Amino acid sequence: MPEQKDLELLIHGHTPILQIETHEEKRALELLVRIATQNVIPLFKWSVTEGLRRVDIDLGVQRHNAEPKDVLGHIKASDVDGIYVLLDFDPYIQEPVNERYIKEIAMQFEGSSNKLVFISHKIDIPAGLSKRVARFELKLPDVKALEQIIRDEAGKWQIESGKQVTTEPKSLQRLMRNLSGLTFNDARRLIRNVIVDDGAITEEDLPEVMRAKYQLLNRDDVLSFEFETTRFSEVGGMRNLKRWLQQRERIFHGLIDQAGIDAPKGVLLLGVQGCGKSLAAKAIAGIWKVPLLRFDFGALYDKYIGESEKNLRESLKTAEVMAPCVMWIDEIEKGIAGGNDDGTSRRILGSLLTWLAENRSNVFIVATANNIDDLPPELIRKGRLDEIFFVDLPKQDIRKQIFSIHLDKRQVKQSGIDLDSLAAGTEGFSGAEIEQAVVSAIYSSYGSDRALTTASLLEEITATRPLSVVMDAQIYKLRQWAESRTVPVD
Repeated sequence: MPEQKDLELLIHGHTPILQIETHEEKRALELLVRIATQNVIPLFKWSVTEGLRRVDIDLGVQRHNAEPKDVLGHIKASDVDGIYVLLDFDPYIQEPVNERYIKEIAMQFEGSSNKLVFISHKIDIPAGLSKRVARFELKLPDVKALEQIIRDEAGKWQIESGKQVTTEPKSLQRLMRNLSGLTFNDARRLIRNVIVDDGAITEEDLPEVMRAKYQLLNRDDVLSFEFETTRFSEVGGMRNLKRWLQQRERIFHGLIDQAGIDAPKGVLLLGVQGCGKSLAAKAIAGIWKVPLLRFDFGALYDKYIGESEKNLRESLKTAEVMAPCVMWIDEIEKGIAGGNDDGTSRRILGSLLTWLAENRSNVFIVATANNIDDLPPELIRKGRLDEIFFVDLPKQDIRKQIFSIHLDKRQVKQSGIDLDSLAAGTEGFSGAEIEQAVVSAIYSSYGSDRALTTASLLEEITATRPLSVVMDAQIYKLRQWAESRTVPVD
């Protein structure tokens, strides 16, 4: 086992302290027990509830060594060489007396086979001890290990139910890919839930698996999981964007493996407010049938120095583990525009750009923006993202399509509605403004107890001052900038 071999090398190495951050305490202990047994090394385990006890042979529990200071004093004074494992010691490690004890034990253990091992879900090692500590991470299950877990759980269910688990190779492969990045315990629990539900592994199980995976991984509010991604048929127009996505879909999913072809990184959707940028971001995830993660810059920033950068790193790491996925960064200019924030925005931008350049995971970025003035040149130059698309106000044929979509969505019969007249009467309207006109007209028809007609819709349209009129100068400037720098979505 490579994992056991790696840990064994650290046990025999000269670093006196090992740090294992994990939620799989039992598996970490099992590894240490195997190493201690095969190498005939005494292994001791401590917890605050039980005290100190020898694990490789049963010599009883030393309950008098349950207090942190007492067990450290005992280890320092002991003439028994071995591996001393301290479980969940993180609340006590920062106390000055305990830190001094640990330092003296480390100096005493240097150059010998003795080891002090900390196992916990999170361990903050004091700076004074850091040079005497080696980190070890439990490996996550690979495809082969996940396949074996599925076989094990399927075998258990067969014994319990007397029936065989049914599946298809495609569904099985997708399940294993979706479970990547989880621990053995979490993967086993999700696999068991899928099998026990109906004795089958199907395509319908996969969205629920991804929701559960996200909930296991996400530890903050920076990333949110969009449970329902819009079907691409609900987006009017955007023919160039749709074609661009369809050309890259098989490459994104790894169905084409050819040297020299890079996986798509992402796109920037720039354009007029209310013209469907957010809807398109959701639809990209829908057409590619992958999870959509929404990145919230507002939740990213933290008042404590360095915490914002840490939040970014953790969120990007979560996205990598959720891959393949789409990560939507809405109104990106507001998060990285800079300003009076002690340079935090610039550091965030630098970290994000570095990740975009080095990222090899299957995370596709969809960034949306309204204001070109606040977009840094480092972000919009070629190479950071694959393409910049400009989302302009919809043309007449697209406006007709948008009316049809929103009327159909609200179960309005279109036989008596003149869509051509509505499309002609909404020159300069955004998709959002068209939707609001439909909603307002429906409310008016209910309020006056009359049927929705073309005339009632046109009344609402006439009463609306679209954004293209209110902000005509800004929209003109945006179009001028985009003309030679972007690809129109239509």
